[in-house]
Amino acid sequence: MVGRAPPRAQRASRLAAVRVEATQATLSDVSADLRVLALADGEETPAWVGQLPGSGDVRTAFRKRALLRSPEGRTLVLGAGSADDLDAERLRVLAALAAREAREVNARSVAWALPAAADDPRATAAALVEGTVLAGFRFDRFKTRAPSEAGGAAGSPGIEALLLTDVAEPDALSATLRASRVAAEAANRTRELQSLPANVLTPTALADRARELAVEFETVNVDVLGREAIVERGMGGLAAVSSGSEQEPRLISIRYSGRGSGDVLGLVGKAVTFDSGGISIKPSAGMHEMKMDMSGGAAVIESVAAMAELGLELDVAAVVPATENMPSGTSMRPGDIITQLNGKTVEVNNTDAEGRLILADALTWCVRELGAALVVDLATLTGAVLVALGSTYSALISNDDDWASRVTEAADAAGELVWRLPLHPEYKELTRGKVADLTNSAAKRKAGTIYAGSFLEEFVDAVPWAHIDIAGTAWDTGREYVGDGPTGVGVRTLVRLAAELAG
Repeated sequence: MVGRAPPRAQRASRLAAVRVEATQATLSDVSADLRVLALADGEETPAWVGQLPGSGDVRTAFRKRALLRSPEGRTLVLGAGSADDLDAERLRVLAALAAREAREVNARSVAWALPAAADDPRATAAALVEGTVLAGFRFDRFKTRAPSEAGGAAGSPGIEALLLTDVAEPDALSATLRASRVAAEAANRTRELQSLPANVLTPTALADRARELAVEFETVNVDVLGREAIVERGMGGLAAVSSGSEQEPRLISIRYSGRGSGDVLGLVGKAVTFDSGGISIKPSAGMHEMKMDMSGGAAVIESVAAMAELGLELDVAAVVPATENMPSGTSMRPGDIITQLNGKTVEVNNTDAEGRLILADALTWCVRELGAALVVDLATLTGAVLVALGSTYSALISNDDDWASRVTEAADAAGELVWRLPLHPEYKELTRGKVADLTNSAAKRKAGTIYAGSFLEEFVDAVPWAHIDIAGTAWDTGREYVGDGPTGVGVRTLVRLAAELAG
């Protein structure tokens, strides 16, 4: 799973890393600011725990908590519920509850006993690491108040070290621990990018973050095109969407050369750093959240960073079209006709259906110019997906059953669930234009998420492709380990998928 670890420079992100280790020692024998134990229904409380003051408060129902204090330190006992239900997702939730408790008591080191009720040590360890690291994310760079004034625990820096105890073969878990930590940290970096306001994270700033990867890793090369080059190369979608903004668009191409012998994995991520809707302007309520319309692009960039850090042995070609979508005298208008990079013409009937226009050029570029033979695109593309699937599943649309299955398996393992929606010739008919090849928004409001996927299929040249619509899962899912803010969704899926392809 993990290959060479190439030389790397100081990480550009301000987010602190968590040191993760495993040991054969039992929880009672290790020293940590907070010791954590999860008990499933029917499990007996260990004798040493039973001797602690307050042990009578221990309950095994899922999410129940009992914080026990003694001269030796604090011990948190969590209810794991039924052993049959103790899957990776529940373990992430429990790890997040423990991380929250650790922050409340200013614990910098946490020791977690590997739950006896979990039957897969690797999956269990990965889930505990992911839940701990993801729950530790905080976005406070613009706050001038002290943490105690802002509502946090005074002086709490967060968890710095995580120790997994009661592990039969610690060395056998080392690769899993590292991969899980690196992927979760990449997701947190994505969440920081998602959180940045649009006046800070411009298309140029996002391109600068991508350029940092080329400095950080010898295996990464980055190429960035500006407005003039975008127009010259015939990227009519990206040129049109960006035409209303003073901010320069950027077409960000990233190559990771892991020296793999298989097919090049192509990744494409939508990065509209602010989406006003353009001339077809959005309602003002909630428009501030449109700074997160770059979530797919950020996830792709940080996924490649994680792959490079892990030294995965495969080759990756990533493309991120970055732009604002703004109304002005130079904006594209409803009724305009544009020509995409692959030569197909599109009637722009809704300027707020801009994501598919920039993705169309990026997909063509990824396949034709960068040689991708397998493609995944990640995008906050349609509001319709939130109506269809809520915030539990992202939508998956694919032109290849085998590729869809591999992407789904990676997403399931990461806990970033996807639900496949169908492609059908009748949906394709909705995309046909009256005076051009295609229209970016059909007159009939039917199957909006599938419609957008059918549109994108026109630009992948029939290579195996999977489109993941994350508009309902990129933020405000309410899951314990990511809360109601940005989620960094897609990163852990892409890293797992790449690891599986690397072998």
